[in-house]
Amino acid sequence: MMIQRFCTLPMLLTVFLSSVALSKQPTNVVVIFADDLGYGDVGAFNPECPFETPHLDRLASQGAKLTSFYVPTPYCAPSRGTILTGRYPFRHSVVRNPSPDSGASNFGLPQSEITIAELLKSAGYATAAFGKWHLGHKAAWLPRTQGFDQYFGILYSNDMYPVQLVENETVVEYPVVQATLTRRYTDRAIDFVKRHKDRPFFLYLPHAMPHKPLAVSDDYYTPDTPDDLYADVIAELDADVGRLLATLDELALSENTLVIFTSDNGPWYGGSTGGLRGMKGKTWEGGLRVPMIARMPGVIPPGLVSDHPAGTIDVLPTVCGLAGIDLPGDRVIDGTDLMPLLTGASSEPPHEVIFGMQGTSLATVRSGKWKLHVGNPGPLRFSNLSEEELANWVDPRGPDGVTLLAPFEQAKPTEHPGLTAGDGPKAMMLFDLQEDPGEQHDVAESNPQTVRRLKALFDAVNADVPEFPAPKSDYLFDAPEKGPRQLMRLIGGELRYDRIPKSQQPLLKQPAPTQH
Repeated sequence: MMIQRFCTLPMLLTVFLSSVALSKQPTNVVVIFADDLGYGDVGAFNPECPFETPHLDRLASQGAKLTSFYVPTPYCAPSRGTILTGRYPFRHSVVRNPSPDSGASNFGLPQSEITIAELLKSAGYATAAFGKWHLGHKAAWLPRTQGFDQYFGILYSNDMYPVQLVENETVVEYPVVQATLTRRYTDRAIDFVKRHKDRPFFLYLPHAMPHKPLAVSDDYYTPDTPDDLYADVIAELDADVGRLLATLDELALSENTLVIFTSDNGPWYGGSTGGLRGMKGKTWEGGLRVPMIARMPGVIPPGLVSDHPAGTIDVLPTVCGLAGIDLPGDRVIDGTDLMPLLTGASSEPPHEVIFGMQGTSLATVRSGKWKLHVGNPGPLRFSNLSEEELANWVDPRGPDGVTLLAPFEQAKPTEHPGLTAGDGPKAMMLFDLQEDPGEQHDVAESNPQTVRRLKALFDAVNADVPEFPAPKSDYLFDAPEKGPRQLMRLIGGELRYDRIPKSQQPLLKQPAPTQH
């Protein structure tokens, strides 16, 4: 069964329509976007979940759980652009991760893109974002240029120099004790909800955790068991979701608030894909499939489960449909309104096809139970290292005790979150995800018609994918002749990315000799 439901479709449709019609106030919207949270990190999605997530499990029982929910890329920034615009990365153009410490600073979500925040703000909503932005860290791309009334958080990943907290357009804290992030983002969210309880609001809560470096507050840190820091982080994240939901209950806002919980991509080391192959950074299911919960009491029936493929491309049209806002008519919106699926009013799949990207290229296509890897999904990360080297690997963006402040007992590459076995990676692999969710057995050879059909669907969309030339780099060091570039340990305290510590100044590019 693709959908489990506990009422008849006519009953659910009647409940949905009457609830919307009788609502005296526009629907509030809360989108909680975890960072690197795996499909198997939430108990409701993984019967063998190694972590306890009672609040998220309860949230899933109160609403809809989508078990084939996809992000468009297995890494951060492009995924964030998609959830806010309803468009694949090749359309909104953020196909890379901005990172100031590598010099990747000269791109972000273009002003021409229209976000959920801009659409809801035009309809009278209060809007706020608290957490990770990662859609550009220079003035042209900051959150308040994209429809948010207020912002508090780190403008990129919490392991990129300089790690600093920004409020609106001002740095307010550097360095940052990362153990406080989950609590402080949630505190901000709760305060925002309380201040706007009498008007419609859109709260975007892109948490930092469980992205590395993992960090957790005193109440959840268990130093006597140093090997379970990931579990501590998940426990706090879950509890703080519970705190926010309790606030909605206390203010009698739950029935008029759509709450969506999902993740930007699959897990890093230490997490769990719930038996899926791969991890963050790879186009296997473990990198692209994420948990998704949607709750709105009285509209979304409790306990609904759907395995129809859907994705973060659908968040914007779903929110707009619920809020009665027309979609922009001057551009392609790749997503669709999921409310018929979420209410149980329709048992039809919302999409014929869902696509995945790797870098600047389209890479995968999912249709029904089938998934075709047009591009080679690639080898295991660090496949060139021995077990000893994996155990002793040093993260160049790991906690340093000076400006990157987090516990030192971080997960190691030996703690792979997903399946590592299966047929060797190559282009044009086909998997039957209904029979083989772990992508172990390539069945392309025995299903040539399916391969041709999916490849034709892929080619039709791939024709729209443009070239993406590399943006101008702000890397201030001479590039090494071989090997990786050294990261710039940029000094924070201001919204600028050219302050090099004295210890690294000998690495600065030397001016070209004067021509005579």
